[in-house]
Parts: sequence; structure tokens; C-alpha cells
Amino acid sequence: MFMVQEQSGRKLMTARAYDNGIYLANNKDTFNFTGTTASDIFRTCCNRFGIPMGEVANTEYRIPELPKPRATAWDVISNALSLTFEATGIRYFPRCVGDNMHLIERRQHIRQWVIEPGVNLEDYTRKISIERVKTRIKLLSREGDILARAQNDALEKRIGVFQDVQLINDEMNPAQLNELVNAALAENNAATQSLQLSALGQTDVLSGTGVFAIVNALDISRTFYVEEDVHTFTEWHHDMRVRIVPAIDVVRPQPQQQAQGEIGIGDIVEFLGGHHFVSSVATNPANATPRRAGPARCNLIARGARHPYHLIGGAFINVDGNSNVYGWVDASTVRKR
Repeated sequence: MFMVQEQSGRKLMTARAYDNGIYLANNKDTFNFTGTTASDIFRTCCNRFGIPMGEVANTEYRIPELPKPRATAWDVISNALSLTFEATGIRYFPRCVGDNMHLIERRQHIRQWVIEPGVNLEDYTRKISIERVKTRIKLLSREGDILARAQNDALEKRIGVFQDVQLINDEMNPAQLNELVNAALAENNAATQSLQLSALGQTDVLSGTGVFAIVNALDISRTFYVEEDVHTFTEWHHDMRVRIVPAIDVVRPQPQQQAQGEIGIGDIVEFLGGHHFVSSVATNPANATPRRAGPARCNLIARGARHPYHLIGGAFINVDGNSNVYGWVDASTVRKR
């Protein structure tokens, strides 16, 4: 779809067109998913805004919770795919072919093209930035009341305080608010890195596909995924500019170790001690101090996730013992009683 058209006194007309992904990026709504796969989230977003679909890969992993108030459909899908990648190590990507939006498994779409100096590489730019890093997040109600907050003390000691405030839906319960604020902080804790290459154009090097890139000056020689592509045709010349990220899921990860014995929701299990996490895909523990061992109730299960069991210890409920676990834990720290 052509959305921008410009004409100048030099008798030059330029136009800007977008594929159907623009409907995902330009439509906002409130979303709240529980125990849903990224594939189903993708279908829901496309159906909600009348976007035709093609191939939709089966992402398998069920995301425990994904609340996104007043967000674009593209942001929701991107968050779902990020959580799926953290849990499974597999990257997926939405792309438009013709009129249809597809959800593809990226490692199945790696091209044989090599971008290298002296052959087709014209220029490169690598950027590392902390401009968007946040060390504190507050969630506020419409009345300005603080509903939840989170901060990274260790990071603040290094770079100072960078705070963001977000308005949120008051109807969310405390557990959902805590999950959301910690996920928001985790998303904004790391520096952003990007590598942009300018090279001789190839028409099938598009966002979602993979290429092999060699940049000797940066000691780079590996497979990358294309995140963004711009192709420029001038008379008989074709240039392309691509923004790429490392393809770290080319080798399928090994299955995660499972807990000893089959565990179900509501079971009283033995927590063996260790750290707990604010979500099943979190990278850092919720507390620096490990949680005490003892009996606990299994509250939720996210099979295949990094920390697949949500436990509530006896210190908080009517269960023997005084385990103070209250969060998502590794399978290796749980045993069926």
C-alpha cells in the first residue's frame, strides 16, 4: 500500500509503500493472553484487524501470561516471539508475501548468499547504545497511584538512574502487575546492538531471511538474520542496506532436564532449594538470596520453558515446612513427593 507521495520542483516524485505488516504496526488494542502459543497470538492479531494469513509455523511453547494494554499488534507479536525464543532458543519472524502475512521459523529461510569485503560488501556500521536502557519502571493507574514498581540496583550503580512510567489497566491483579513490571524492566535492561551492511543488491535478501556475513575489521564471520532491508534501484544498479542480528538458533537446543516424576498443577512437591524467578523465561533471579527448601504447591506449569514450575512454599500457604519459594523455578530443583 502506498502511504506517502511527494513531488518537488525538480519534477521528481517519490513514493513510500508498505506491505500488510503496516496493519499490525498501526493498530492498537488491549491484549491479555494466558497459556497461549505465539502462533495463536499471531492468528488472533491478524484476525482482529482483518489481515489475510498464509503459512503459520507451530511455535509449540505456551506463554504463561502476556498482558499488553494499549499496544500495537506488532508489539504483542514481537513480545510473544521474544518469550518463545528465550524459552526454546528458536527464532520466528512475521513476514508478508503478496497480500498474506506469514509466521516463519527463521532458520528454515537461510539463503546461500555471502556478504564479504572485496566482493559485494560496500560499507558497514556497528552501533552499541544504552540510550533506551531503563533501570526503574513504575506502573501507574489513571489516578496516578503506583500499582507496581521494579528496579535494577546493580545497573544503577554503573550508569545511574533512568526511570520510565507507564499507565496501566487497573483491572489486572497483583500477580499480573508484578509479572508485567518485571518483564518491562528486563526488556529495557540491556544495551541495544545493531550491525548494518550496505552491499550489492539481491532481491531475495529480505527481512526474516538469513545470510552469511564476513566483516574482517570487526572479526565477524557467521550467519545472521535480516531484521530490516532497504533495496534501491537506480537505472541498472541495485544496492541494498540491511540491518542484521546473529542467528544463534541454527543448532536446535537440547531438551531441558525434567523434574523427577510427573508433576501436575495443584500437586504438593518437594522444592530442593535455590533461586526463583518472576517469570518462566526470566534471565535473572528475583532475589539474590536462594529460597529455602521444603514442601511447596505447584501453582502453574510452563512445559518447555527455562523455569517450568511456579511454586508457592509452605511459608505462604497451609503446607508443612517453611520454604519461602514464591515464583518460577528450574525443573532440577523440584521433586515429586
